[in-house]
Amino acid sequence: MLHIQKSTGAPGATILHWAGLIALIICLPSLAAADATLRPHTAVYKVKISVLGGQLKTELQETASGYVATHVVRATGMSRMLSSGVISDRSEFDTAEDGVRPTRFMSRDTLSRDKKTTAVNFDWDSGEAHGTVNGEEIMSVMEDLAHDRVSIQYELMLDLLNGAPSAQYVLYDVDKLKTVMVSNIGSKTVKVPAGKFTAVGIQHQAVNSKRITTMWCVKELDYLPVIIEQHRKGKLRLRAVLKKYNPIPSQVPVKST
Repeated sequence: MLHIQKSTGAPGATILHWAGLIALIICLPSLAAADATLRPHTAVYKVKISVLGGQLKTELQETASGYVATHVVRATGMSRMLSSGVISDRSEFDTAEDGVRPTRFMSRDTLSRDKKTTAVNFDWDSGEAHGTVNGEEIMSVMEDLAHDRVSIQYELMLDLLNGAPSAQYVLYDVDKLKTVMVSNIGSKTVKVPAGKFTAVGIQHQAVNSKRITTMWCVKELDYLPVIIEQHRKGKLRLRAVLKKYNPIPSQVPVKST
């Protein structure tokens, strides 16, 4: 999930921004097999933001027409006394020649200070996105391929699996288009609750943003990050580590020939 916005300093706002970090799973790996596909899975991360603890759970499922992905962030432990509620995002998308195309995005945020409910439908024939934010209608024109804050994760993963990552991607954030720039900082061995891995370090920064996020991504997990760290003005603001990763079997019936 990706939500790039100015920090207010409130715990809920910080957790909302962290929820977006998982969307930018960006690495520069060695070439993968051609025409690799997304693997359905679940992943759970443990998060530490200042004195607050939280959890992100993601799930990718295959459908008859494409995929559906859900990302849920919630406070855990004693942090629930300070930040109750959840951020629940859901993206439905398919894959085309130009990449992952979102068809519907839904979000419910009861965790942040500014509560928000969003629903957007993407019409690629007309190049328009229609929907509502807290009941108010919105409409945006999309001249090029863009992604919601969940589907962008899987566009990046698919590109990387096929050995053709980009140095930048376009994010559609309700009614704004944002460019995210990417750089590779090398590889190292990392150890997290989910295991010990050789990971590639990727840094990303939105244009005009003061936040720099570093992710350590693992090839055998289809380039999911196992560590996510965010710095603002040189200070570490958050750290997330992968606790569990489980591939799940496809539920789509195999077509007979």
